[in-house]
Amino acid sequence: MTALQRVTQWNAFSRVWHIFDATWQNPFDSAKLITKYLKGTYKPLYHPLNDCGDMVVVINSKDVALPGDEWRKRAYFHHTGYPGGASWTLAWQLHEKDPTMILRKAVYSSMKGNLQRRYTMQRLLIYPDENVPVDILENITNQIRGSRKVPRTHISYGEQSKTFPRILDFPEDYVLK
Repeated sequence: MTALQRVTQWNAFSRVWHIFDATWQNPFDSAKLITKYLKGTYKPLYHPLNDCGDMVVVINSKDVALPGDEWRKRAYFHHTGYPGGASWTLAWQLHEKDPTMILRKAVYSSMKGNLQRRYTMQRLLIYPDENVPVDILENITNQIRGSRKVPRTHISYGEQSKTFPRILDFPEDYVLK
């Protein structure tokens, strides 16, 4: 085996650590993207029986954006396993209890047909904000780009925003309610 073949094989079967920023991202579109890296389907030697998936670290899961009225209308099912243990929870209530759960459930359901999805989900680390342990940040070597671009706010422009043309000048005694 040549040195090039050896390095190619190491790269194919090594676990690469990816980071994904979930700010303003649709969790269902993001789940398809994250699943590709968790299962390793982007690798040239992918096979469903090979365990060649990568580690994915998701940050800012509390800032996900569901489309339309999904926050009020989408309900998640949970069953405790006991008689009468079935319950339905609305998306906004689930997000208040655990800001990582909506993205976790979206990724889990996007892996339908994968017999190893419980073990594959162990390679997914989700954090509600940007506070990630240092030992995990040291391993990250790649960034997964989201499908939606996060717009900049007016405040983020700083001193530049004072030079923008004004559409309307409010009177000095105007009070916002």
